[in-house]
Amino acid sequence: MIFTRRTPKIDGFHYDAGLVISSLALLLIGYVMVVSSSLHLFDPEKGGHFWDYPVKQFMHILLGLGLAKTITRIPLRVWQKLGPWLFVVSVLLLIVVLVPGLGKTVNGSTRWLKLPGADVQVSEALKFAAVIYMAGYVNRHHQSLRVSAFGLFKPLLLFSVASVLLLLEPDFGSSVVVLIIAMGIMFLAGAKLSHFTLLFSMVAGLAVLLVIFEPYRLKRVTGFMDPWANPLGEGYQLSNALICFGHGGVLGTGLGNGIQKLSYLPEAHTDFLFSVIAEELGLVGVMAVIALFSVFVWRAFKVAEQAEKLDEKFAAYLAYGLGVWFGFQAFVNMGVNMGILPTKGLTLPLMSYGGGSMIIMCCAVGLLFRVHSEIAEINASNGPEPRVRAKRAQHV
Repeated sequence: MIFTRRTPKIDGFHYDAGLVISSLALLLIGYVMVVSSSLHLFDPEKGGHFWDYPVKQFMHILLGLGLAKTITRIPLRVWQKLGPWLFVVSVLLLIVVLVPGLGKTVNGSTRWLKLPGADVQVSEALKFAAVIYMAGYVNRHHQSLRVSAFGLFKPLLLFSVASVLLLLEPDFGSSVVVLIIAMGIMFLAGAKLSHFTLLFSMVAGLAVLLVIFEPYRLKRVTGFMDPWANPLGEGYQLSNALICFGHGGVLGTGLGNGIQKLSYLPEAHTDFLFSVIAEELGLVGVMAVIALFSVFVWRAFKVAEQAEKLDEKFAAYLAYGLGVWFGFQAFVNMGVNMGILPTKGLTLPLMSYGGGSMIIMCCAVGLLFRVHSEIAEINASNGPEPRVRAKRAQHV
């Protein structure tokens, strides 16, 4: 069955309740926790105020929601045409950000493009473009992808260029996310398992070599395996994150009562926001956030499934790609915070502090809403008969 019920329609637009509730809940919880973890970060000697980070994040969310609303009004056929151009422009911006004087360096990484009034993390825009480009590529080369190894490897030539540029920043985490998006869409589009296994093995092997031959990455891995061996060195960030989980217990210490965020846990308002949630909201808060991400990814995959049944392949692969992106990045961020994965600089989608990340993530949600609305409209225009036939076909 395509749809068992009609989705809510407001001002000519169809909304999925699961997507709306999960995304808004993540935004709200994320903002509250960013406020809690950043109030102490202002520098009064430089004229700063305790509300600097909360106000900036609020503006990021407002701008992101405004752009998301605009994106929901743009038909998918337009995105399909723009996909290759968006990806090429994103790759060119990766080159621009490496030009001395144009890129901004923070903690040894040059990932931000300096613009008047804002710093943009180009890798976030690349992820957004990668989903659209790959959805269009798989839609155009669907048959060759299923039977030919070349059809599977061909798009990765362009993605390998983007990955090399990301590694030069360096941004190993984003390069992995971009490749996972590409491979995830191809796998869900029906790529031959033997070809996909070979491709995945090659990418995994290259990733292992990049870790082994880069001293700082190798230190992160060894520090992750036993953070307590050197809690003031390689294991400092992870050991303090784990203290958050232990201190929070089941119900947490209470909103605003966390201790580790007070200059003990680095990047508490960005990459390690999940640890602050664990300390202040406890296991209950952790499970709630995991549940919300699970609902979001589940609904994204359901939208993709519904699009496939209506033979709207571009829409289906777009929804699959967005679901893979959000699910994988959230999994990596939470895994890093809990000590399941080595430390990587990836934000928690829709929650962590950061202008570029928040704005792009909101845009991605808006695009997913657009996919759902178009599919719901197609289904509604077909009337009840297609749903009856689909139901009968399931029993044949």
